[in-house]
Order: sequence, then C-alpha cells, then structure tokens
Amino acid sequence: MITFETRPDAYHHWKLTFDGPVATLSMDVREDAGLSSDYRLKLNSYDLAVDIELADALQRLRFEHPEVHAVIVTSLKERIFCAGANIMMLRGSSHGAKVNFCKFTNETRLAMEDASAHSGLKFLAALNGICAGGGYELALACDEILLVDDGNSAVSLPEAPLLGVLPGTGGLTRLVDKRRVRRDLADFFSTLVEGVKGKRAVEWRLVDAVAPRSRFKDGVQARARELAAASDRPASGPGITLKPLNPTVTDAAVTYSAVTLALHRDKRTADLTVHAPAGPQPATPEAMLAAGDQFWALRAFRELDDALLRLRVNELEVGTVVIRAEGDRDAVLAVDRTLVAHQSHWLVREIIHHMKRTLKRLDLTARSFFAFIEPGSAFAGSLFELALAADRSYMFHDDQEENVVALSPMNGRLRAEGASASPAEARRDRMRAEAGPLLMSNGLTRLQTRFLDRPETIAGLLAHDGPFNAGDAEDAGLVTFAPDEIDWDDEVRVAVEARAAFSPDAMTGLEANLRFAGPETMETKIFGRLTAWQNWIFQRPNAVGAKGALQSYGQQGRPEFDWKRT
Repeated sequence: MITFETRPDAYHHWKLTFDGPVATLSMDVREDAGLSSDYRLKLNSYDLAVDIELADALQRLRFEHPEVHAVIVTSLKERIFCAGANIMMLRGSSHGAKVNFCKFTNETRLAMEDASAHSGLKFLAALNGICAGGGYELALACDEILLVDDGNSAVSLPEAPLLGVLPGTGGLTRLVDKRRVRRDLADFFSTLVEGVKGKRAVEWRLVDAVAPRSRFKDGVQARARELAAASDRPASGPGITLKPLNPTVTDAAVTYSAVTLALHRDKRTADLTVHAPAGPQPATPEAMLAAGDQFWALRAFRELDDALLRLRVNELEVGTVVIRAEGDRDAVLAVDRTLVAHQSHWLVREIIHHMKRTLKRLDLTARSFFAFIEPGSAFAGSLFELALAADRSYMFHDDQEENVVALSPMNGRLRAEGASASPAEARRDRMRAEAGPLLMSNGLTRLQTRFLDRPETIAGLLAHDGPFNAGDAEDAGLVTFAPDEIDWDDEVRVAVEARAAFSPDAMTGLEANLRFAGPETMETKIFGRLTAWQNWIFQRPNAVGAKGALQSYGQQGRPEFDWKRT
C-alpha cells in the first residue's frame, strides 16, 4: 500500500536547508530508494516517492516556516539538475499508475504556483546542469529559472522524440501559456532531444537568465534575496508543526479523527464521511497557532486529502464514492466565519488555501462522487463545498423539514453596490455576489460554476436568511434531487448501483468534461490534456506496445510505429 505521509528526517531524495528568508530545496535522489526495486533512479530521475517528499516539503515550508519568503530549487549532483521521470519506472508501471503519477506530480507543481500567487512564497529554479523532461517541468513551475552557462547544460523536453509520449506534467502548457514561448519555437524545442542552452534559451524565453559557473551560485543567491524582499510573509516565526495523521487502517476502512473512508470492494463503492468540529474551536489567529495542526479546519482537510490520495492509488476498482458530512453544522459555520474574519493572517491564509487545494484534489479525482444529505448532516459552508463538488447530490426530504443545508462566506459573499438604507428586497437587488476563497481549477467558485452567467441567482442564495430545507434547496438548484421517506432508500440505492455498473472509462471522461464548466485556465488545460491526450497516448501501441517508443528506449533497434494519424 502506498502512503503519502513523510517528514524531513525521513527524506531520501531532498535536502531542505534554511538561511534567513531563503530556503534551499536540493534534489539529491538516492538511486536505490524508489517505490520499486525494479529500477534505479539514476541522474536525479524521479518516481512517485520523490514527488511525495517534494509535496511534503512544500507543505512544511508553508506552515512550519513562515519566515521563508523565497525557495531555491536546485540539485546537489554535479552538472545534473534532473533527468525527469524515470523511464524504467514508466515502462514497468501499469496504465493507472502512470496516470496517477502524472496527476499527483501536476498537483504538486500547481501547489508551488499557488504558493507563489497567494502566499508570498517565490521559487527560483537554479539549474546547475542538464535539465530534461520532468526536471524542466519542475523548473517551469518556479517563478524564475536561472541556467548555468557552461557550454553543456541545457533544458529539454525530449518525451516526444524519445518516448512517443507528451511532457505529462504540464510542460507544453506552461511553455506557451505561462512563459509565453512562441508556439513555433516551442514546437521545434519539443522535438529536439539535446535541448537548448545558453543565450538561445534566454532569447526563446525558456529560461530567464544564464550565468557562467564561476558566478552562478552568487547570482542565484542575489536573485533569491531580491525575490524574498518582495514577500508579505512574516519576518519570523513561529509556524506550526505538521504532525503525522496516524489513521487506523484495516482491510475495510481508513479511520482518522475527523474523516472515515469505508471500502465496499465487492460493490466497487466507498463511503467517505467528514465529521464537523466537536467542542470549542479557536476564534483568533493566536489561538490557532496554539492549537497547531489540531485545529479542525486544518486537521480535517489534511485527513480528507490523505484519504483521497489513498483512494486514488490503492483502490483502483472503487469507482463510486458516497460523501457524507456529519455533526454540528453551526460549528462548521462558526469556523468559517473565523477563517474569513482573519484571512489576512498568514496562518489562516495557509489553512484556507490548503482547504482549497484539497477540494481541487476531489474535483480532479477520477471517481464518481454522490453526496447524501441526511438528517443530522453538517453540509454547511466549507463542508457544503463537498456537495457542490459531487457529481450529484441527494437530500432527504423529511416532513419536519429539519434536514437542512447552509451557505457561508466560504462559499461566496455579497458586496453592496451603492448606498443602502433600504428594505430587504431592494437591498438584495443592490448586492452583487463575489467569489469565495475556495476556487476551482477554472478560477471560479463551485457556486459560480453551478450557476454560470447567473450572478443574480448566486446573490439571492447568499442573501438567503438562514439554512435551506430540502424542498427549498432542490428548488434553488443547490441539490440534484430531494426524495422523501418513501422513495429515499430505493432511489439512492439504485443511483449508486447504476453508477457502479457503467464503464469506468466513460465515467472518467464524462466527469472530466462536466466538472469544469466555464473559462479555460492553464490549470484546466493541464488536467484536461492529462485526462484526454496523455491518457490516450499512454495506451497506444506507438508508445507502450511491444515495439513502441517507451518499451524500446535503451534497447537495440528502433521503435516501430503505426503511421496512421487519428
């Protein structure tokens, strides 16, 4: 079973050091410490184990080291930055393992860009040698790239000519969308095995600057200090320590303090339950610092994140997941109000962005999600995002109308348009809906995605006084169906059984096409292309057939292609 928790003193592949506001994250991959003994991680090539450590380091930089304002990403190996994803690993992996590896790697790279955009944490790639494939894709995720100019070191994306696949962790997308490389130059570059170096790399916008080896380290340090000086992160700590989650794992369930994942493998389904906070919760940033990683909003979403990752890589045949939220909805709403009130504080900001990234992980997970909103549920505010993220939601319509859902400023907020001492209805007409902090990959909230081009609908929902009972929630479009007591059991049972019987490939394609309505972003392009093109190419004989490019790499003879274009 693959697990995603680690800690710096257990790293095999990265070294994390600190010098005031600048941290250095150095890649030093241990060849014999991959996930499998079937391959060796030569030349700083990487597998999922390397990326798990990188993701952990990024989380710890954000939460444990607020005094760090800039991060140098470099290598401790002489004249080699990173050779990219390990080819022998890709060759020997199942199709599902390849795609899940690419998806997690993408999410980790995007977490770096999120930290730069929202946390004041800037990244400088210091390429001290050859930088190929996924190594260059890691560099592309940084804010700036500095390449050593030694006549040998180059950047390259050689996947297409060497392996018959695409740069699967956003390489092509970041070239043209982020770095604004001309597409004709990007085309030539991506078919050039040896890559581009020196001044041409700068001219083509593949890197930001080059420096001779004699001045490289000083140039890196100077630029990192300049980046750090522009940050709004605190000048000093303390941060909070992210302790192990320590779930109880059995054959049938993974149980955390606030999350439970129950597996029904015979039915190819699972139940994912998130529990609302119990007991008093911190009401100030100082109290959150004192609570550390035990604050419900952080702990519960860390646990949810871990459960989603375990589900992805360890339970490939579980295709339909029922989401529940249980407990005191008012406690969830109180936590949400605290978070929004103090969102300018660095720790609160990090907690909110972690919640956002975890919900994105759910959006991007190739499983069918159905939310069941039953009596005693806590689908309110930030936990109602789970229902909005689900492919469908079923809400029990009870005669007493005690089963309710509620919105909070975490789902969106209202802003007055002009002066207002006016009756409530007129005031509503003057209010405009604004995005909440839990944005999707498309740059919209889940409410905005649900009600595209209907801001007045969202404004009305956010202005609604109190929670929504089942009938009102169904009429408002907040839930899909609201069966009553007579129909509930049969309707939800049939829904889950029918979903689990559909083709998993068809469902992955259907969900990926429907979940991200609205504008296209670099992020949705990356994952859309992974879901479609990379998924497709990784199954084609031209790449993975007996004589395909990926299987033939490093062997005698040339790959054999089916030359028909499709």
